[in-house]
Amino acid sequence: MDSLDQLMKAQPPTALRPLLGQTILAVEDSRFACEAVRLLCLKSGARIRRADSLTSARRHLGVYRPSVLLVDMGLPDGSGRDLIFEIARTSPRPVILATSGDDAARDAALNAGAEGFLPKPITSIASFQAEILKHLPPDRQPKGPRPLTSEVVAPDEIAYQDDLAHAQEALAAGEAEYGAQFTASLARCGGDEALLRQAEKLRWSPESDEELGTLVTMLGERLGERMAV
Repeated sequence: MDSLDQLMKAQPPTALRPLLGQTILAVEDSRFACEAVRLLCLKSGARIRRADSLTSARRHLGVYRPSVLLVDMGLPDGSGRDLIFEIARTSPRPVILATSGDDAARDAALNAGAEGFLPKPITSIASFQAEILKHLPPDRQPKGPRPLTSEVVAPDEIAYQDDLAHAQEALAAGEAEYGAQFTASLARCGGDEALLRQAEKLRWSPESDEELGTLVTMLGERLGERMAV
């Protein structure tokens, strides 16, 4: 544990910053989704670290143990369920929460050992704080009542562009299944229904050159539009 972690642990949580003293490891391949979590942590008082794959997460966890592990269920080198299963059986273990744009992943995450599930997009400060706090022991809880907020966070548009480019690269590299899954999750977060429908078509038919070509074209169009703006 580094000196900043020690300093944060010494700071008690407050009503306005109820996650002071917590370190969250976000295992997330989407820059857009991770930027949202970063903003949520900033508003809540928590420190954040990021791993963009199972390999990177295991490397982090071999060095230090966060207080909260937030795991995306779809990662470039495997399922987040595998990491949840591994860490849930260690001691001491962090609070483990899963996240996904696909609500059907909830049961798999909870069966693997996660305490909770946060559906994407994760933008509500109140929901983020409440889901973490209800799994923390009493000595890590803020004392007294907490004000309820309806505030939401808005990740930077550049992070969304980076994710569009990442999806393109994955599909161009022949990773149709992962690229389609990543694009579907991104489209849910961005509210792009047409892109979501096409990504789901490729998920159901990953060998289809026609569906692949259509999705690549749509990603290129959206990336071009955003770069022009």
